[in-house]
Amino acid sequence: MPTSPEQPVQDVVSRLKAGLASHGITLPSLGVDALTLAASGGTFTHPLVELGRCNLDTAQRLVVALAVTREGDR
Repeated sequence: MPTSPEQPVQDVVSRLKAGLASHGITLPSLGVDALTLAASGGTFTHPLVELGRCNLDTAQRLVVALAVTREGDR
């Protein structure tokens, strides 16, 4: 099966969603940035990932998840 040009960014988005979910974090609007797609004419030369907005609870969960990950690197 041939890989489409957007496949690498879709893979990253999928892996990011799974990684966040493993920490109990959901960003509902996480996905490929639509403006990037429109500007690139579908060539996906410099795609951006849309992280979107989140509420305070989700932001706090991200802070904790990043702190735990950072401590694990030491």
